[in-house]
Amino acid sequence: MGARITGVRRAGKHILIDLTADKVLEIHLRMTGNLFVVPDVRFLNTTVRAWFGFENGSGIVFEDPRALGKIHLRDAGYLPDVGPEPDALPFERFLDMVRAAPRTPAKLFLMDQGRIAGLGNIYAAEALFAAKLSPVKPLAAAKTAKLQALHAAMAEILQTAKASAYLGYTDPGHFGEGENYPVAVYDREGEACVRECGRKIKRIRQGGRSTYYCPGCQR
Repeated sequence: MGARITGVRRAGKHILIDLTADKVLEIHLRMTGNLFVVPDVRFLNTTVRAWFGFENGSGIVFEDPRALGKIHLRDAGYLPDVGPEPDALPFERFLDMVRAAPRTPAKLFLMDQGRIAGLGNIYAAEALFAAKLSPVKPLAAAKTAKLQALHAAMAEILQTAKASAYLGYTDPGHFGEGENYPVAVYDREGEACVRECGRKIKRIRQGGRSTYYCPGCQR
């Protein structure tokens, strides 16, 4: 379309690339997507789902082995319908959101991007573990002190996760082995709780996804 990139933004899990011609490219990587800068867009592997070439022959490719990611061309100024990120969410507003969902299980509440942006399956499980909250019980039933702990944990965990991901991107077009986010429960089914409570991490299904938690610590 002959457009030029004028800026790059992020809203939750959505990457927004501002273009001339009053357009914006919205990209959601989902589970297996990645954006890479390549020196020559003529040589692409079979997992590339889309590519955007520059005048000098280089370009950006969207690689997605499982084809789960999404790309949309939107009008300028577009913003996805997502809630605030944890570090921009005042506790009183968070408390109002919790009270407005008295029956929603805690894990599903946190995974709803319309409420809170940025928390995926891993970080929602980790935040609930940090606050010692059950993933299956509604947050509305929790004491204020635990909700305050969860509110703080969400922001802290996402900051740690972003710093970890930053280490993994060694330079444009390459993803190194630096990412080392320290999970406490995710993907640790059957392993001992890191708090040494004597219980083993359990896995259940919620909303079509795996949820990991400690039945001893999270009640």
